[in-house]
Amino acid sequence: MSSKRLISKKDQDRFSSAAFSEPVKPNSRELNQLIEEIAWDAEERRNTNSEARPDYAIKLIKQSKLGALRLPIEEGGGGASIRDLFQVIIRLAEADPDVAHSLRSHYSQVEEYLRNPDKKERDKWLKRVANGDIIGNAFTELSSKNVGKYAFETTLSPDGDGYRLNGTKYFSTGTMYSDWVFVTASTHDGKTVSVIIPANREGVIIEDDWDGIGQKLTGSGTTRLNNVYVFKDEVTFIDGTKTPFNSYLQLFLHAVIAGILRNVVTDAFSLVHRRKRTFSFAAADKPTDDPQLQQVIGQLSSIAFAAEAIVLTAAEALDIAVRSAVDGVIDYSLSHEASLRAAQAKVVVDDLALKAATLLFEVGGASATRQSATLDRHWRNIRTIASHNPTVYKARAIGNYIVNGTDLPIKEIYF
Repeated sequence: MSSKRLISKKDQDRFSSAAFSEPVKPNSRELNQLIEEIAWDAEERRNTNSEARPDYAIKLIKQSKLGALRLPIEEGGGGASIRDLFQVIIRLAEADPDVAHSLRSHYSQVEEYLRNPDKKERDKWLKRVANGDIIGNAFTELSSKNVGKYAFETTLSPDGDGYRLNGTKYFSTGTMYSDWVFVTASTHDGKTVSVIIPANREGVIIEDDWDGIGQKLTGSGTTRLNNVYVFKDEVTFIDGTKTPFNSYLQLFLHAVIAGILRNVVTDAFSLVHRRKRTFSFAAADKPTDDPQLQQVIGQLSSIAFAAEAIVLTAAEALDIAVRSAVDGVIDYSLSHEASLRAAQAKVVVDDLALKAATLLFEVGGASATRQSATLDRHWRNIRTIASHNPTVYKARAIGNYIVNGTDLPIKEIYF
């Protein structure tokens, strides 16, 4: 993106007048302005065929302290529930799904700190988040035989009073835009640890090499850790006895899909209103009067509504689970319930969303397939997101639970 601002002076003054003297809150005027500006930036880049990263949007997110939305107001945050947060993520994804997706690891890590029973550690990180810092991740390794299991080739080795971190991580979504990076590794004696270090520390190399068909600007590249020095207080030994909250990361993806579906409806509306011609078999001379096109848009609108309702209902189960935590440990049955709802949401939303992204072309005719229209981005983005943790595995696990009472595999982490 060019360093030259393309926004008009009038609009710049309007936005500057909404100075972020405190973190944005759900349903606030400042949040509305922030999302509108991010949507403008995304459209501007699309219209100029730019593949520039959403650096301006990330800058605004840090300035507005959007990353602190879940923190209590008295601790410098927005005071949002998980349901509130997911509603905001849906709106943010409607504006720019890359930007919304890039915050996934950040919000997940914030959730961990909110439940951290170590007050000193909790307060240290929540203060950083309240100041606008963003946390990225370096978790996934291609060599893993079972994604989500605690076993890493990335190593943390003793070095004097500290450690050295070495390894390669992939699909580091959002890390390119982050101030800190959350890294998982194994020690020489097989213990699993997490490390949070500055993203710009010597030896941390973040590559912009993500080449997926969708969600292209999420900063999901490779992170290389070349003999990175790590201080003792930056290391946490992972306690495998705590009930993991794995449903959060999965449902977050479907909040992004729900936001994309909102945009699908908007694009369908625009397509019909821009059309001047119709077909010989059409039921009306004007596309806007065509009952069949109206029916398709009605279907799209209903799918978007259903997806959003499903995601927000599942988010309520996450809220209930979080409120059950004692000393950072979530009630097992409530964690399982949240995982079940997130899995059920995925099975249904994936199918509906891909159908909607295809139905969109039914209201546009051949002109809608022009690359300059960029309408294929919705299908590509949805397909990319839906490919995280394939639906068939979720559906089988749900069926096994219903039929045989076998719990979902909630002791896995899904990135």
